[in-house]
Formats: sequence, structure tokens, C-alpha cells
Amino acid sequence: HITVFAPTNAAFDKVSKVQLADLLKDKAQLKKVLTYHVVDKAITPSELPNGSFKTLEGSTLKTSGSGESFKVNDTAKIVCGDIKTANATVYLVDEVLMPPS
Repeated sequence: HITVFAPTNAAFDKVSKVQLADLLKDKAQLKKVLTYHVVDKAITPSELPNGSFKTLEGSTLKTSGSGESFKVNDTAKIVCGDIKTANATVYLVDEVLMPPS
């Protein structure tokens, strides 16, 4: 079971056309960005207030917040969460998350 922090369509709209084109040309960087959105375990809402999770990319994502207001890396808002699928838990975020360089 994995957890995916999935950017919404509006999140992709915030990425410039140039950045997106560059990313699509650089397959290694594209893989890093995609795998930075995935954690190799199920994350429950109770873990979000002060969470730190290693991503498949190898870096760490941090979650914070309370009640129904949570953020990833202090910038991306979780707009909808704890969506269960056959093999994943999904949290929709309002930004494309970029791994640390």
C-alpha cells in the first residue's frame, strides 16, 4: 500500500509551460518529480499534523496542520484527502511538489 500526494489540474496550471516542457524532455528529472509525490506506506489523517515521510524519490516530505487544514512542505495545501483506492491512499494537493535539488 502506498500514499500518493496527487497534484490537482489547477496545480499543474501553476507550472509554467517552459518548466513543463523542460521536465518532459528530462526523463530522469521527471521520474524524480513523480516519485517525490509517492510514499511507500499508507498515511492516515492522524499522521498528518506533524508528519515526516520518506518518498520513493529518496527525499523527505513534511506534513503539518490540524483539523481539516493540512499542508505539505509548508506550501501545498491538501485540498481533499484520505481517498482509498485498491492499492493506495490519495491526498490531492494544490501544487506540484518539487524534490529538493
